[in-house]
Amino acid sequence: MKSRDVTTLAVVSRRALLTMAAGFGGAAAMGLRPDVARARTSPYPIEAFFTTARTRAATLSPGGTLIAVLDQLGTEDEPHGVIDVLDASDPEGARKRIDLGPTKVESLDWANDERLLVRLAVTTRIAPQSISGSNRRTAAREITSKRLMSVSAVTGEMAVMFQDDRQRLRASRDLGSVVDLLRSDDDHVLMAAWERDGVLGLHKVNVATGSAERIERGSSGTIGWETQQGVPVIRYDINPRGTVLTISGRATSSGAWRPIRRNRIGDLPEFSWVGETETPGTILVTARAEGEDTMVVREMNLETFGMGAALSHRAGRDVMHGVVDAAGRYVGAAFYGERLEYEFADAALGAHHRALNAFLDNDCDVYLNDLSRDHNRMVVGVTGPREPGAWYFYDREARAIVNLGAVRLLDFDRLGLTDTLSVTTRDGASIEAYLTAPPGGQPGPLVVLPHGGPEVRDLRSWDRQVQVLAAQGWWVLRPNFRGSGGYGMAFAREGWTRWGDRMQEDVEDAIDQAIALKGLDASRVAIMGTSYGGYAALMGAVRRPDLYKAAIAICGVADLPEMLAWERREDDTPDRQVYNFWVKRIGDPETMGPQLVAASPSRRATEITCPVLLVHGVDDPIVPVIESRRMNEALRQAGKAVELIEVEDAGHADWPAEKEQELLERYIVLLKQAFA
Repeated sequence: MKSRDVTTLAVVSRRALLTMAAGFGGAAAMGLRPDVARARTSPYPIEAFFTTARTRAATLSPGGTLIAVLDQLGTEDEPHGVIDVLDASDPEGARKRIDLGPTKVESLDWANDERLLVRLAVTTRIAPQSISGSNRRTAAREITSKRLMSVSAVTGEMAVMFQDDRQRLRASRDLGSVVDLLRSDDDHVLMAAWERDGVLGLHKVNVATGSAERIERGSSGTIGWETQQGVPVIRYDINPRGTVLTISGRATSSGAWRPIRRNRIGDLPEFSWVGETETPGTILVTARAEGEDTMVVREMNLETFGMGAALSHRAGRDVMHGVVDAAGRYVGAAFYGERLEYEFADAALGAHHRALNAFLDNDCDVYLNDLSRDHNRMVVGVTGPREPGAWYFYDREARAIVNLGAVRLLDFDRLGLTDTLSVTTRDGASIEAYLTAPPGGQPGPLVVLPHGGPEVRDLRSWDRQVQVLAAQGWWVLRPNFRGSGGYGMAFAREGWTRWGDRMQEDVEDAIDQAIALKGLDASRVAIMGTSYGGYAALMGAVRRPDLYKAAIAICGVADLPEMLAWERREDDTPDRQVYNFWVKRIGDPETMGPQLVAASPSRRATEITCPVLLVHGVDDPIVPVIESRRMNEALRQAGKAVELIEVEDAGHADWPAEKEQELLERYIVLLKQAFA
């Protein structure tokens, strides 16, 4: 058994079991043949990373008395869902199983201390049908619908939400969206559901019977709400193109909606909901106020939209999200430092969060998912470079940590360790980068993965793509170059209009440091990325033909002037907000024309010497597929080695897991050839 600091464990965790096996002499003590022992420490084959995820959720009842775990059993073709209910006072005791039948399960929450809400994905297979007046027949197809079911944790009784509205059940593909659990009303929740005319409505739904009453109707672009005491006070609307989110607010149910902020889809939000307060007309949000560098948690007045003083703040780090307990009270704010960190309103909670980190060898991010009303018990979600996802129950009074379930069981020793590098750039700035070793940590080739956005950031957490590449014996580097999000607006601005130089230089400087630090093979380096990362891969191949032996660009930008022209044509927002957003970050074609041409990989295809693989979703609404087609044509005309894969019925790298596995296998083939 493993104990750390304030915690005496009541159960051996998965991590502790691995430690115990090593402590008792490893494979020999366990009676394993040498070939079996080698198999247990050898890298995983790619299919191991794509097995069906088992545990989908674990959640604690508001009063802290019961724990529920949602598992997906069976196979992808024949799924079976179950809920296991545990007594929180005896979490190692017998589990009560509730069988949900042959269905795919997605999420789980408590409506009150007795009833659970489980979100299901129901797939209906429609057979080929004859077309009236024709000899032709339609093709067979599948339709997946989202449904929400209420389940009694005591009796197992079930009720489908909206079950008395058969026409809605037949017509709507999404009836699984909860807006508010209504902590002061045990009998109801608020749910969003589409009306017959295609407009979203907000409904008050009885969790025992499934019957619903509409209380609010949105506009043509409404996609959701936030509520205070059951009254909608924040509304989310999206433009027809699906690129900009407008956040509006009001103080009362009869007030007019007024815009608060607009945010480009895909970027880190400049404004987000945290929770209610006890003061009517005042809510908690994360926001970056005018003239401030970082996102902070603060109160907001719904009458004036005025912001209060910061409740949580850290220089050079944006708040990731705020946390509330089961009663809706503010608990603290999350930041990303060495790993996920919290600043708690109750300092005592900090010691317990640190104990959980220590139990996990300070190698994971520990997310506070559920906190009981008395703050004694919690359920946390865990992810890390070698942890695909797990859930733990923690009891402060009993001083016990219990593992509840995991997404998939992978041995830590067969996965790559990840270090955080502090990189000094050529102009004296400082950036962070994450370097993942192959299992065993032997020097070898390096694959660089610049992230997309670009105003998002990489975290030191689970990344399937990273571990698949590391399993091939390659090191993987993820730099948070200047222009990334999460480090404050000043850091993001350092990348504005510097796509072709400073942002690329930061990537190159991170590579140099990784090679020097670990003794890697500088003659075998490749670059691969998605969205902005795809652009960075192509531009890297232009700038450094001496460095990169292969470039893989997924849904990437290839021609900056053409991309800006497309944004201008397609922009349907007031005052061309999307276009102006990109002009600020990429550059103004009116004043920076030559610089934009010079920073466009398709205009400099003749300078690329390494093989290039382009991948793009045909229906991509963010970066049009013409960008990859344009790059493909330019490389072919220049006589370069290039392949373009167009993914049908896919958007911005949103293809399903089976397609991702197929593509990763293609990437590996190219990289093995390049590193040979």
